[in-house]
Amino acid sequence: MAIVVGIKFRTGQKTYYFDPNGEELKDGDNVVVETSRGIEYGQVAFGNREVKDSEIVPPLKPIMRKATEKDDQQNAKNLAERDRLISVAIEKVAARKLPMKIVDAEYTFDRGKVIIYFTAESRIDFRDLVKELASVFHLRIELRQIYEREDIKLRGALAPCGRPCCCTTFLQDYDKVSIKMAKIQGLSLSPNKISGYCGKLMCCLRYENQYYQETAKKMPKLGTRINTPDGMGTVVADDMMRQEVKVLFTNEEGGTEMKMYPLSQLNFNRDQLLDDIKSEPDEGMDELPADGKESV
Repeated sequence: MAIVVGIKFRTGQKTYYFDPNGEELKDGDNVVVETSRGIEYGQVAFGNREVKDSEIVPPLKPIMRKATEKDDQQNAKNLAERDRLISVAIEKVAARKLPMKIVDAEYTFDRGKVIIYFTAESRIDFRDLVKELASVFHLRIELRQIYEREDIKLRGALAPCGRPCCCTTFLQDYDKVSIKMAKIQGLSLSPNKISGYCGKLMCCLRYENQYYQETAKKMPKLGTRINTPDGMGTVVADDMMRQEVKVLFTNEEGGTEMKMYPLSQLNFNRDQLLDDIKSEPDEGMDELPADGKESV
């Protein structure tokens, strides 16, 4: 077991482990740490905690110090200049007519370099741009390409549910999301209905996916002929949440009627249904690109 402290940084929700280095830290404390990007200012997500050695990727870096008032002032000064950094970067990109969009920019805490985040549809040769920006800021320049999801994470947005997007509040890592998840939940397959502001399938499609997968194994497929308390009928719809099935009947006169039944009242071949579900291809997989995560 090891004692760690969890640190978050401005540009992401992911929590990184650091060695508290003898400091007793609590949630919300600000700290100065050294990462692969340089000296950074972060916030404690959780204070000193014991974790298993298997959860740690060694070597565990120690925090440099708990932030002082001077450190807080330095961080505020750096943040105050973000707009100027972004504005200059956008101006230089436009002048060179490069097919890239500047999303964000920041100084490292010690002003050792400027990091500029951008999105682009393809690889960009920005060597001359870096030289020009370096001549303006008189610092090392790091241009970092990010993807659509990271763009939303940095800038923030409201999701269709009316709450801030998951990636801007709590989501630390992205998992695979597929069209099949939307289909099994009975959602519209219109891209406008199931896509987030980043243009990718909404992350929340996977939150209840396990429930729907397990329930789908119990439900009859649409078009299946099943035995009901009122005779044989054809499945035309199902309600996964209530575990009810709508069945269509045709009477002797050629008329039709539909009735809803609890799943427990129906008889059908569950084993055959399970085989059918397993044989369905996992089509439309929205494979997420590398998310630009960095090690610290």
